[in-house]
Amino acid sequence: MTNDLPAKQDSTDNLPSGENVTPTKRYVFNPPIDIYESDEGLVLYADLPGVTAETIDLQVQNNKLTLFGRIRTGIPENARVVHQEYGVGDFFRSFILSDDVDHERIEAKLNNGVLKVILPRIEKNQPRRIQVNVQ
Repeated sequence: MTNDLPAKQDSTDNLPSGENVTPTKRYVFNPPIDIYESDEGLVLYADLPGVTAETIDLQVQNNKLTLFGRIRTGIPENARVVHQEYGVGDFFRSFILSDDVDHERIEAKLNNGVLKVILPRIEKNQPRRIQVNVQ
């Protein structure tokens, strides 16, 4: 699994073409990710405080796992931020999967702001003995 990350950037996508529109700057950040390997396959953990199932999108296409969405702030509009460490805004992470990941059995669970993605290995055919008959 390799990591395909964009740098932190301002985004001006999804703007109507041909209109006099001022681009809106958006902060895109990379959430922290842990990946470990077990006998069954790979397990990915993403720390995403404030994310809900409605504000996250997880896709697999062309052997690439992509995680993106938006985290909104829980700070009231009239409050003044004194210190902030949580990422707020759009997030994006992308990973190239190895050929032995079974795309049909990938599972994702979100629990208290931690996303767990289970990437099981394709089950290999077990060797079997073939009977040789005498004619």
